[in-house]
Amino acid sequence: MPWTTPSINISQALNKTTDSVRKLSYREAINEAQKQLLIEDADVFLMGEGIDDAGGVFGTTLGLVNKFGTERIIDTPIAENGMTGVAVGAAINGMKPIFIHMRPDFIIISLDQLLNHAAKWFYMSGGQVPVPLTIRCVIGRGWGSAAQHSQSIQGLLTHLPGLKVLMPATSYDAKGLLVAAVRDPNPVVILEHRWLYDKVGYVPEELFATPIGEANICRHGEDVTIVATSIMVHEAMLAAETLTNKGCDVEIIDLRSVKPWDEICIVDSVKKTGRLVVADTGHAYGGVAAEIAARISELCFSFLKAPAQRVTLPESPVPAASSLEEIYFPGQQKIEIAVDNVCKFVKRGNK
Repeated sequence: MPWTTPSINISQALNKTTDSVRKLSYREAINEAQKQLLIEDADVFLMGEGIDDAGGVFGTTLGLVNKFGTERIIDTPIAENGMTGVAVGAAINGMKPIFIHMRPDFIIISLDQLLNHAAKWFYMSGGQVPVPLTIRCVIGRGWGSAAQHSQSIQGLLTHLPGLKVLMPATSYDAKGLLVAAVRDPNPVVILEHRWLYDKVGYVPEELFATPIGEANICRHGEDVTIVATSIMVHEAMLAAETLTNKGCDVEIIDLRSVKPWDEICIVDSVKKTGRLVVADTGHAYGGVAAEIAARISELCFSFLKAPAQRVTLPESPVPAASSLEEIYFPGQQKIEIAVDNVCKFVKRGNK
């Protein structure tokens, strides 16, 4: 899929020396960020099931165990809740663990430790005890992983206070947001879509952090605002090409951080365009897209020319068959339909 690196990221990279501007794949950017963090800070360590095997979590941890040893690259048993408790305890005691799950579904097993302890410890200690824990996990379709290994649970994770939830869509942010997460004094979950690992983009060589909570306008337009997360940013960029041929000028916002999320950026865009489409990899009911649509409707009611539209997963568990996956997972076509709907609504209203 064609992809233009967001202009804000390019300008930041080009302000550095020529040597610092090069292209890396999404997986390479994550691997480099972890390597540099491990070198920079002796309190950083990685843990997770199979992170030292030949696959290296889709290539993101390859070579790290050889460089840093098994005391800092820790292959854990299949005991997600217990191991998350170990990570929380380490974080409370000043370490900076990066806990890696190859499936977000495994986080569900550890929600007791994550939501009852990690997310609340700073508050319950009166701000005296931070919990600098980073959770990485891989979302998305493929290989018939089905209902118990393909879920997108960002809506669930954002419901309770105390957690930050990030969804980088570019190589630049895969590195920058991971660095920001590890440096954050409290728990952060990063959701990485498996279809993004081969995407290539500009990434500075030096260690840098993408600010958490700031969205990025990666395409400017006048007619419709599309707010997208993760792989849906790329799908929206593809949709923009078709929509431009129809005379529709879309603005695309890469949300980057789903909690906290950038109200100001989206409000300013919707005040300009008057129309909103939210494209997320999760479900509609009680999800990230629902929250954004509701909040923007509250803040921009008088500016909206049509009701906000959501592009999300169907209200059904994930199917295993590839033919059903094609129908189940939304993408470019459904984004185009949503944009057509908000524009048609206006045309009907004007008649």
